[in-house]
Amino acid sequence: MKYTKISLKTTTEAVDLVSNLFDELGLEGIQIEDNIPLSEEDKKAMYIDILPELPEDDGTAIVSSYFEPGSFDVEDLVQKIQSGLEEISVFIDIGEGTIQIGNTDDKDWINNWKEFFKPFRVADNIVIKPTWEELTLSNKDDIVIEIDPGTAFGTGSHETTKLCIEGLRKYITPTTELLDVGCGSGILSIIGLKLGAKHAVGTDIDQNALTATLENVEVNHIKKEQFSVLAGNIIEDTIMQEKVGKKKYDVVVANILADVIIPLSGMIQQHMKEDGVFISSGIINMKKEEVKKALLANGFHIIETIEMGDWVSFVSKIA
Repeated sequence: MKYTKISLKTTTEAVDLVSNLFDELGLEGIQIEDNIPLSEEDKKAMYIDILPELPEDDGTAIVSSYFEPGSFDVEDLVQKIQSGLEEISVFIDIGEGTIQIGNTDDKDWINNWKEFFKPFRVADNIVIKPTWEELTLSNKDDIVIEIDPGTAFGTGSHETTKLCIEGLRKYITPTTELLDVGCGSGILSIIGLKLGAKHAVGTDIDQNALTATLENVEVNHIKKEQFSVLAGNIIEDTIMQEKVGKKKYDVVVANILADVIIPLSGMIQQHMKEDGVFISSGIINMKKEEVKKALLANGFHIIETIEMGDWVSFVSKIA
């Protein structure tokens, strides 16, 4: 089967913002090509003896994605990307900003990234291991999470996920009822349960995400009575909201996008206990003030603002 490939040449410092733009436009399976030297942390996380040799870093990067022909109006997509680049260029140097469209016969492109997804340590005692990899380096007290994201978002390596994990480590207790909005691969729910949460509910609008979540829950030996998933739009669907339950969650975590967290902040309190904690992430720093304003306007008190790279996480309580 043929796929259409869209590529954008930009700068390494603009990669996060460009990737976020692609994500907001519905492009999945984002691929980043750059020559940034590997850090010591990266080298350890790769768990391999022979490291790849990279050309000299020239500060440029190529962000690409693939989609089935006909799933996007290419001309319209290019115009939207160009419009988004104009907005991004106010904040950061986007470099060339040139867009290329091509085709590929690679039938298994969606799985090619697995070659580069190796076990890595996401926190002091939490290790993420792809289901298809062997774990050779671990400590006795490590919590090992096995993940196969499938076509869902969430390997645990992205800053936004790491920010959420730090929040979960602080606020999970043995009595915690956890709600994971936009659960993706289920990684945050699984980590919450492994950290000792009593029960978790994952929601997502994408059925593929829920399929990946259930598979990952099983491979991590989570008991069926500890976890449940619901498909639907929790922001707009009142029936979905009833299924999720009212005033029952000690911790709500949402690693989505700023433009989704903003309306979510206006209705999520109905699902939270009075002393509940709302951990929100997936917020690119250029959207930080918009999300903060929405949280405050919707009756939240921000107790922590945590930043990592170009990303922001707010930890909030009902004021």
